[in-house]
Amino acid sequence: MIKAIIFDCFGVLATDELLPFLHQHFDKDPARLQKAMDMCRQVDAGSLDYDGYIAAIAAMAGVSERIAHQQIDANAPDVRLFAYIQDVLRPRYRLGLLSNAGRNWLNDIFTSDQLALFDATQLSYEAGVLKPEPRAYTLMAERLRVERHECVLVDDQERYVAGAQAAGMQAILYRQFEPLPRELEVICSGST
Repeated sequence: MIKAIIFDCFGVLATDELLPFLHQHFDKDPARLQKAMDMCRQVDAGSLDYDGYIAAIAAMAGVSERIAHQQIDANAPDVRLFAYIQDVLRPRYRLGLLSNAGRNWLNDIFTSDQLALFDATQLSYEAGVLKPEPRAYTLMAERLRVERHECVLVDDQERYVAGAQAAGMQAILYRQFEPLPRELEVICSGST
């Protein structure tokens, strides 16, 4: 039986403006794109300072740090998804927020009421473990006080969905809000 729904932050609960920036500036140079993505993983792991990362990719892209910050930091919450979480999911499930993040962005993006919907939050730089490492999913389930097989992860990255499934969770690849309620209903009703 499903007891917990776990949401990724960037690309699910909020927009992810980093990827469009990287693709806009580095798609024609795969080596630079890979370097920027590798540095992003270092930020998420807590081994590279975020402002240093912005300075580096701004220089690589040939834009000012101010412009890079304006474009990358313009993440916005998905209001429809939050309404669904509050009205439909919160009364029935434990809720988690699991994100590869290089610092705590949550108060910059979400309201205190939105954050209060979650029973547990796990950010990679604090936990010292990144998705798709199995330990990331195990820690999240432990924080929610449920077993991994009692969880559904909602994430926009295929490799993180596959990681959750390999760790024993159900998972949904998120692209947009519309199909999510039905996909969750199918998984949750099939688990009872």
